[in-house]
Amino acid sequence: MTTPATPRERLLDAAGDLFYRDGMSIGVDALCKAAGVSKKSMYQLFRSKDEVIAESLARRGPAYEAALLPGPDDERSPRERILTVFERQDRMAAEGNFLGCPFVSAAVELKDPQHPGSVVARHVKQHLTDFFRTELAAAEADDPETLAVQLTLVFDGASARAVVRAQALAGIGVVTAAALLDTAGVTQGAAAAAVPR
Repeated sequence: MTTPATPRERLLDAAGDLFYRDGMSIGVDALCKAAGVSKKSMYQLFRSKDEVIAESLARRGPAYEAALLPGPDDERSPRERILTVFERQDRMAAEGNFLGCPFVSAAVELKDPQHPGSVVARHVKQHLTDFFRTELAAAEADDPETLAVQLTLVFDGASARAVVRAQALAGIGVVTAAALLDTAGVTQGAAAAAVPR
Protein backbone atom coordinates (compact mmCIF):
# COMPACT_ATOMS: atom_id res chain seq x y z
CA MET A 1 0.00 0.00 0.00
CA THR A 2 1.41 3.39 -1.03
CA THR A 3 1.89 5.99 1.68
CA PRO A 4 0.05 9.24 0.87
CA ALA A 5 2.31 12.15 -0.05
CA THR A 6 2.94 14.63 2.74
CA PRO A 7 2.05 18.32 2.28
CA ARG A 8 5.78 19.02 1.82
CA GLU A 9 6.07 16.39 -0.91
CA ARG A 10 2.91 17.65 -2.62
CA LEU A 11 4.25 21.19 -2.62
CA LEU A 12 7.62 20.16 -4.05
CA ASP A 13 6.09 17.96 -6.73
CA ALA A 14 3.59 20.65 -7.74
CA ALA A 15 6.37 23.25 -7.75
CA GLY A 16 8.58 21.08 -9.95
CA ASP A 17 5.80 20.64 -12.50
CA LEU A 18 4.57 24.24 -12.47
CA PHE A 19 8.00 25.88 -12.52
CA TYR A 20 9.06 23.68 -15.45
CA ARG A 21 5.87 24.24 -17.42
CA ASP A 22 5.00 27.86 -16.55
CA GLY A 23 8.22 29.38 -15.21
CA MET A 24 9.47 30.57 -11.86
CA SER A 25 7.11 33.56 -11.77
CA ILE A 26 4.16 31.33 -10.89
CA GLY A 27 2.50 32.75 -7.79
CA VAL A 28 2.40 31.17 -4.36
CA ASP A 29 -1.42 31.06 -4.48
CA ALA A 30 -1.38 28.98 -7.68
CA LEU A 31 1.32 26.73 -6.27
CA CYS A 32 -0.58 26.09 -3.04
CA LYS A 33 -3.82 25.46 -4.96
CA ALA A 34 -2.11 22.91 -7.22
CA ALA A 35 -0.60 21.15 -4.20
CA GLY A 36 -3.81 21.28 -2.14
CA VAL A 37 -1.93 23.02 0.68
CA SER A 38 -2.71 26.34 2.39
CA LYS A 39 -0.33 29.30 2.19
CA LYS A 40 0.01 29.17 5.95
CA SER A 41 1.12 25.53 5.74
CA MET A 42 3.58 26.35 2.97
CA TYR A 43 5.26 29.05 5.02
CA GLN A 44 5.40 26.71 8.01
CA LEU A 45 7.25 24.19 5.82
CA PHE A 46 9.45 26.60 3.83
CA ARG A 47 10.95 29.97 4.71
CA SER A 48 10.36 31.42 1.25
CA LYS A 49 9.38 30.72 -2.34
CA ASP A 50 13.11 30.69 -3.16
CA GLU A 51 13.53 27.75 -0.82
CA VAL A 52 10.65 25.95 -2.54
CA ILE A 53 12.34 26.54 -5.91
CA ALA A 54 15.66 25.15 -4.69
CA GLU A 55 14.19 22.13 -2.95
CA SER A 56 11.88 21.28 -5.85
CA LEU A 57 14.91 21.26 -8.19
CA ALA A 58 16.85 19.11 -5.73
CA ARG A 59 13.92 16.69 -5.52
CA ARG A 60 13.74 16.46 -9.32
CA GLY A 61 17.48 15.86 -9.79
CA PRO A 62 17.78 12.13 -8.99
CA ALA A 63 14.85 11.10 -11.22
CA TYR A 64 16.16 13.26 -14.07
CA GLU A 65 19.62 11.72 -13.78
CA ALA A 66 18.18 8.19 -13.56
CA ALA A 67 16.24 8.82 -16.77
CA LEU A 68 19.39 9.91 -18.62
CA LEU A 69 22.39 8.06 -17.19
CA PRO A 70 23.09 4.35 -17.56
CA GLY A 71 23.34 2.58 -14.21
CA PRO A 72 26.56 1.30 -12.63
CA ASP A 73 25.66 -2.27 -13.65
CA ASP A 74 25.56 -1.33 -17.34
CA GLU A 75 28.68 -3.04 -18.70
CA ARG A 76 28.81 -1.47 -22.13
CA SER A 77 31.89 0.46 -23.23
CA PRO A 78 32.38 4.06 -22.04
CA ARG A 79 31.58 5.30 -25.55
CA GLU A 80 28.28 3.40 -25.58
CA ARG A 81 27.43 4.62 -22.07
CA ILE A 82 28.08 8.24 -23.08
CA LEU A 83 26.04 7.96 -26.28
CA THR A 84 23.19 6.40 -24.29
CA VAL A 85 22.73 9.77 -22.56
CA PHE A 86 22.22 11.48 -25.92
CA GLU A 87 19.93 8.70 -27.18
CA ARG A 88 17.77 9.09 -24.09
CA GLN A 89 17.75 12.87 -24.50
CA ASP A 90 16.63 12.33 -28.09
CA ARG A 91 13.68 10.26 -26.89
CA MET A 92 12.77 12.85 -24.23
CA ALA A 93 12.83 15.65 -26.80
CA ALA A 94 10.49 13.67 -29.05
CA GLU A 95 7.81 13.65 -26.33
CA GLY A 96 5.18 16.36 -26.56
CA ASN A 97 5.86 17.81 -23.09
CA PHE A 98 9.61 18.44 -23.51
CA LEU A 99 10.56 21.98 -22.48
CA GLY A 100 14.33 21.60 -22.32
CA CYS A 101 16.65 20.79 -19.46
CA PRO A 102 14.81 21.88 -16.30
CA PHE A 103 18.06 22.89 -14.61
CA VAL A 104 19.33 25.07 -17.44
CA SER A 105 15.86 26.61 -17.74
CA ALA A 106 15.81 27.39 -14.02
CA ALA A 107 19.27 28.97 -14.00
CA VAL A 108 18.50 31.07 -17.09
CA GLU A 109 15.24 32.33 -15.64
CA LEU A 110 16.61 33.00 -12.16
CA LYS A 111 19.65 34.82 -13.58
CA ASP A 112 21.31 35.21 -10.17
CA PRO A 113 24.09 32.59 -9.83
CA GLN A 114 23.84 32.88 -6.04
CA HIS A 115 20.10 32.13 -5.93
CA PRO A 116 19.61 28.82 -4.07
CA GLY A 117 17.83 27.41 -7.12
CA SER A 118 20.76 28.32 -9.36
CA VAL A 119 23.15 26.63 -6.93
CA VAL A 120 21.10 23.41 -7.09
CA ALA A 121 20.86 23.60 -10.89
CA ARG A 122 24.62 24.02 -11.18
CA HIS A 123 25.19 21.06 -8.86
CA VAL A 124 22.92 18.77 -10.89
CA LYS A 125 24.50 19.85 -14.17
CA GLN A 126 27.94 19.15 -12.69
CA HIS A 127 26.83 15.55 -12.09
CA LEU A 128 26.36 15.13 -15.84
CA THR A 129 29.81 16.55 -16.59
CA ASP A 130 31.29 14.31 -13.88
CA PHE A 131 29.63 11.28 -15.46
CA PHE A 132 31.15 12.11 -18.84
CA ARG A 133 34.58 12.71 -17.28
CA THR A 134 34.52 9.35 -15.46
CA GLU A 135 33.59 7.50 -18.62
CA LEU A 136 36.24 9.31 -20.66
CA ALA A 137 38.89 8.51 -18.06
CA ALA A 138 37.79 4.87 -18.21
CA ALA A 139 38.29 5.02 -21.98
CA GLU A 140 41.76 6.53 -21.41
CA ALA A 141 40.86 9.62 -23.43
CA ASP A 142 43.32 12.50 -23.58
CA ASP A 143 42.07 15.46 -21.51
CA PRO A 144 38.81 13.93 -20.22
CA GLU A 145 38.09 17.16 -18.32
CA THR A 146 37.81 19.33 -21.44
CA LEU A 147 36.00 16.68 -23.46
CA ALA A 148 33.46 16.21 -20.64
CA VAL A 149 32.68 19.95 -20.75
CA GLN A 150 32.35 19.79 -24.55
CA LEU A 151 29.89 16.90 -24.29
CA THR A 152 27.88 18.84 -21.70
CA LEU A 153 27.76 21.77 -24.13
CA VAL A 154 26.44 19.45 -26.84
CA PHE A 155 23.80 18.15 -24.45
CA ASP A 156 22.65 21.61 -23.36
CA GLY A 157 22.76 22.96 -26.91
CA ALA A 158 20.66 20.06 -28.16
CA SER A 159 18.07 20.70 -25.42
CA ALA A 160 17.91 24.38 -26.35
CA ARG A 161 17.57 23.57 -30.05
CA ALA A 162 14.65 21.23 -29.41
CA VAL A 163 12.82 23.98 -27.51
CA VAL A 164 13.64 26.87 -29.87
CA ARG A 165 12.71 24.90 -32.98
CA ALA A 166 9.79 23.13 -31.28
CA GLN A 167 10.73 19.85 -32.89
CA ALA A 168 12.45 16.58 -32.11
CA LEU A 169 16.24 16.37 -32.29
CA ALA A 170 16.19 13.51 -34.79
CA GLY A 171 19.56 12.21 -33.59
CA ILE A 172 21.61 15.41 -33.99
CA GLY A 173 22.86 15.29 -30.39
CA VAL A 174 23.92 11.65 -30.76
CA VAL A 175 25.73 12.34 -34.04
CA THR A 176 27.50 15.41 -32.66
CA ALA A 177 28.60 13.63 -29.48
CA ALA A 178 29.82 10.67 -31.55
CA ALA A 179 31.87 13.01 -33.74
CA LEU A 180 33.53 14.50 -30.65
CA LEU A 181 34.31 11.01 -29.34
CA ASP A 182 35.68 9.94 -32.74
CA THR A 183 37.99 12.97 -32.84
CA ALA A 184 39.22 12.13 -29.33
CA GLY A 185 39.84 8.49 -30.28
CA VAL A 186 37.17 7.16 -27.90
CA THR A 187 36.20 4.10 -29.92
CA GLN A 188 33.85 1.21 -29.37
CA GLY A 189 36.65 -0.97 -28.04
CA ALA A 190 37.97 1.53 -25.48
CA ALA A 191 38.61 0.04 -22.07
CA ALA A 192 35.51 -0.17 -19.93
CA ALA A 193 37.14 -0.88 -16.59
CA ALA A 194 40.23 1.31 -16.46
CA VAL A 195 38.67 3.58 -13.85
CA PRO A 196 36.22 2.36 -11.19
CA ARG A 197 32.77 3.94 -11.43
